Amino acid sequence: MNVRRELDSLVTQMHSSGMGYEEAVREFKKQYLREVLVAHRGNQCKAAEEMGMHRNTLSRTMADLGLHLAEVRATLKRPPRSERPVYSAVRQVYRRG
Repeated sequence: MNVRRELDSLVTQMHSSGMGYEEAVREFKKQYLREVLVAHRGNQCKAAEEMGMHRNTLSRTMADLGLHLAEVRATLKRPPRSERPVYSAVRQVYRRG
């Protein structure tokens, strides 16, 4: 897989579809941030660190782009049942008394 070739193809498609420069840059930023956030399971601190920016800058950029953490987290899959903590059983023990 040649990332450079894929990027060239994407830029060609964006240009030929009439997408303007500002819109193309905005869409790239939004998709890139979403990808890094998903890789860090929505953890803004870790995502910002990977990208070499402060967490507040990441948060501000997300707001400027209309990228909400809730929509990022909604795309994350739940871990398999075997890896989830068993809180319901613990709660039942405390309720009984």
